[in-house]
Amino acid sequence: MSAQLVAQLRAAMGEGRLAAGERLPSSRALAGLLGVSRTVVTEAYEQLYAEGWLEGRHGSGTYVTEGVAAAPTPRPQKPKARSVQRAAAAPHEIDLRPGIAWIGALDTPAWRRAWRLAAGMPPQQRQDPHGLPGLRQALTDYIRRSRGVTCPLDALLVTRGATNGLDLLAATVLEPGDRVGVEDPGYVRARAVLKGRGAELVPCPVDEHGIIVDALPDGLRLVYTTPSHQFPMGGVLPVPRRQSLLAWARRNGALIAEDDYDGEFRYDVAPLPALYGLDPDVVVYLGTTAKILTADMGVGWLTGRPDLVADVALRREELNDRTAVVPQDALRLLLERGDLDRHVRRMRGEYARRREVVVQALDGLVVRGDTAGLHLVVDVPEPLAGAVAAEAAVRGVLVETLGRHHMGAERASGLVIGYGSAATPAALRTGCEIIRELVG
Repeated sequence: MSAQLVAQLRAAMGEGRLAAGERLPSSRALAGLLGVSRTVVTEAYEQLYAEGWLEGRHGSGTYVTEGVAAAPTPRPQKPKARSVQRAAAAPHEIDLRPGIAWIGALDTPAWRRAWRLAAGMPPQQRQDPHGLPGLRQALTDYIRRSRGVTCPLDALLVTRGATNGLDLLAATVLEPGDRVGVEDPGYVRARAVLKGRGAELVPCPVDEHGIIVDALPDGLRLVYTTPSHQFPMGGVLPVPRRQSLLAWARRNGALIAEDDYDGEFRYDVAPLPALYGLDPDVVVYLGTTAKILTADMGVGWLTGRPDLVADVALRREELNDRTAVVPQDALRLLLERGDLDRHVRRMRGEYARRREVVVQALDGLVVRGDTAGLHLVVDVPEPLAGAVAAEAAVRGVLVETLGRHHMGAERASGLVIGYGSAATPAALRTGCEIIRELVG
């Protein structure tokens, strides 16, 4: 019931039926009006607070956030014609680097069953560049359930992961020298992919909430962003800024590549809806199983306008790029049998417990971006951050600095700590206590 109430209120605000600045009933009053428990309304309000739709005013009540505007009416838009390497961790080291999923809680019988059945499927003479139809249908259902996004079957293409999806998109819509905005600090591999396609990379600053829309220059063909959990800073882009970003993209005829790399894992409220759902005409949504299951699965998805997805599929055939059939069938079976949904629910609880261990072990330090995902940031000034990371490595703890993720001049300083690695909770605690000791 809370989810239904969230959806109705979100739609009312997005369509302008509830205007910016308008006061909402108290949770008690609305619960009485609807004939539901007050907890239902309270949970719905908390979700909308987290997404940025609502704001509280001391002693006054709950209001629709100033700056929230009705969503634009979608209009068709035709696309244009077309680091640092990680050190390998020794077995005895405690790996606190980000971007690693924990596979310790994987449902091994379900995993083996899916792969065994998939391996028994007959080989295909020629593969559809969009991916297996059965998996595409299962993925559209999964995205709708998990991320609040509805997309038709012809709007989805199966990839080998989010990075592969970004590469295919860049190969389709970019020409050499096109200017592409990338978050700074941001994802190093995304920058490498875009640069490899001949793009001129333009660093776009972020703050504690995510990409700063007012700082975006004109003339960008594409903007790569991680709005649900900015990598690596951990911010969540609020609704007014999301709408500003979409409006900017329409004014400039630009596309937005939304990388939803760990959006399923949020610990304060339910996972936030994807940016793609607000304006599918200008957003290309990139997803992956790398954080849900394991990078070894090698399957992801790209969702966008059907005409754009068709162009990506044609370009993919030209490049002879394809996703292996057996992993596609294995993922389809995990989805159709409900194994993946059960795994995500289980991992959401497991990651929440691992996060709590890390936060407690870092007590006394300033921690950011810990409400979602598999990593957080600890504020540490330079040159102390680099010194701590170096000394931690000597003591067997691997951790990254924010400096690694900057493109230009460093805008922020700190340590990026992941808690999705193979380290046990006890090892996580030990590693973070060493970090806290070194910072102190």
